[in-house]
Amino acid sequence: MSIAVVTGAGSGIGRSVALALAAAGWSVALAGRRARALEETAAALPDGDFLCVPTDVTSEREVASLFSAVRDRHGRVDLLFNNAGTFAGGGVPVEDLAPETWRAVVDVNLTGAFLCAQAAFRTMKEQDPQGGRIINNGSISAHVPRPHSIAYTATKHAMTGLTKSLSLDGRPYRIACGQLDIGNAATEMTARMQTGILQANGELAVEPVMDAADVAATVVHMAGLPLEANVQFATVMATAMPYIGRG
Repeated sequence: MSIAVVTGAGSGIGRSVALALAAAGWSVALAGRRARALEETAAALPDGDFLCVPTDVTSEREVASLFSAVRDRHGRVDLLFNNAGTFAGGGVPVEDLAPETWRAVVDVNLTGAFLCAQAAFRTMKEQDPQGGRIINNGSISAHVPRPHSIAYTATKHAMTGLTKSLSLDGRPYRIACGQLDIGNAATEMTARMQTGILQANGELAVEPVMDAADVAATVVHMAGLPLEANVQFATVMATAMPYIGRG
């Protein structure tokens, strides 16, 4: 059985991906800050092997404990879905964004992603058979920002550099790394899309969303490829959202 670690597994896209991986036969380690939310995800999983590990991805010690727990249980890690993230500070103009809020977003979205990728990389390099796959949750914000989203956008842009470096550095060890850029999946984070969200022209507009399960299906496809093949970058978005074109 293949072993997956999913961060941010207590809700939203992380929960949907964990459910889809489990349905596809993966053994899933659920990581996230809230133990109760992880237990709710676990309760929704089909019968199978799973592990709940409450984890703050900004803590090097807690990330190390997460991967140690998975190795102790299974002996290896085949997949990391690097999903934990925050939109803290979203909606705040640049001139009003508190430095501590900026640092908090960087800590979770970038440093947290690095710490998890580093721990996965170390495990995948040393295990036998060697190798594995890391899928980073990017965002279409890596390419086109929303108004007043500088911290989130900057970290998701940086995620692309993380993905490329991991992909390059992983070549000698059969470690594949790709990135999934997501637009308007229906989660708690995107609830405001359905009531009206600020557009680049200053207007508020309702935007279409898609089911998070459709994102999960793409992750399962990427995860199921042989390590000799990699989806380097993929975009999954609500078809009619204002991304392609001028609104």
